[in-house]
Amino acid sequence: MKSSDYIALDERYGAHNYHPLPVVISWALGTKVKDPDGKEYFDFLSAYSAVNQGHRHPKIIKALVDQANQCTLTSRAFHNDRMGAFLKKLCDYTGYENALPMNTGAEAVETALKAARRWGVEVKGVKNGKQEIICADENFHGRTIAAISMSSDPDSTVNYGPYVPGFVRVPYGDAEAIAKAFTPNTVAVLVEPIQGEAGVVVPPRGYLKAIRELCDKNKALFIADEVQTGFCRTGKRFAWQHEGARPDVMCLGKALGGGVLPVSAIVADHAVMKVFTPGTHGSTFGGNPLSSAVAVAALEVLEDERLDQNAERLGKIFRDELTKISCPRIVAVRGMGLLNAVVFEKGFEAWNVCLALRDAGLLAKQTHGNIIRFAPPLVIDEQELREAIALIKGVFEKIA
Repeated sequence: MKSSDYIALDERYGAHNYHPLPVVISWALGTKVKDPDGKEYFDFLSAYSAVNQGHRHPKIIKALVDQANQCTLTSRAFHNDRMGAFLKKLCDYTGYENALPMNTGAEAVETALKAARRWGVEVKGVKNGKQEIICADENFHGRTIAAISMSSDPDSTVNYGPYVPGFVRVPYGDAEAIAKAFTPNTVAVLVEPIQGEAGVVVPPRGYLKAIRELCDKNKALFIADEVQTGFCRTGKRFAWQHEGARPDVMCLGKALGGGVLPVSAIVADHAVMKVFTPGTHGSTFGGNPLSSAVAVAALEVLEDERLDQNAERLGKIFRDELTKISCPRIVAVRGMGLLNAVVFEKGFEAWNVCLALRDAGLLAKQTHGNIIRFAPPLVIDEQELREAIALIKGVFEKIA
């Protein structure tokens, strides 16, 4: 079968809730992928940062196979011999006292919302049903009903009402707006340290630190959604570390599964996590032995290969080189570490540029029409990066 045959199957039998780039991936390793016709591409999306460790990292695949030959699923009705080691590793890696494992990033966000609401009642003393959580315009926290109730994106929200109450949305990057939004019923502030889906929007320096201070002042939880920015993507283990603004709760996912399985979690200290008691939250697959073994290997790869340092060093090279490209339609190059974006002038449609990049041998995806996000696996080396930059330059300099 050819690529067109696989695409036709998807179109015939799948719901049309995505508009993927017309390319089929049938093989992947490290930073490269291939289609069924044998054409090779650089992967510069990394499954939205779920493949930070590279495709099919041998250590992660070994952990997957070894555990699959032992035990894959027990449910939380019983203990298993892998989850405890995973939770300890995750707490050691993040610097928090407790972790609660789930499966997807959206579940991690949902878990954090439940923790904040319950904490608000049981610790802060807010009346149940009155809890408020401050969030930001242009956010992306997943596709659950609660997550889209925070969203300002019409595509995410249209005809899905009634929406979940209790969210107060303010402009992103505006700490003063957050300060004005606090009420006695505010139990948390939830933001992405960098907004990925919005086009890699980096907030002003001091924004996260200001949120930390405001939450301390108003007895509220600071929740950082690090599902996409976490695990070395921005040049630090977590993006909040660029400002030293430690959140009370982190939402984690994507790269925690090493590009192999969906693994997510929230981490927090016991003062927050104690609000969960038996029966108040759960997941059949959360913390399963297979995912736990994979996640430990995924964390070890991040540490052993110092992927935070690689992302920091190569990210600077990437942005420096892209700013040198002669293209009158580009208005900004922005990002942190190896989470970057090129912003074209308003009204410019970047879809065709993504098609041209595909034809040149590099896969990236546009967002908000005029923005292309570039996020290669963090195992990329400088030679590969410069090869990819040359491909991007060749495409961009042909844009009229």
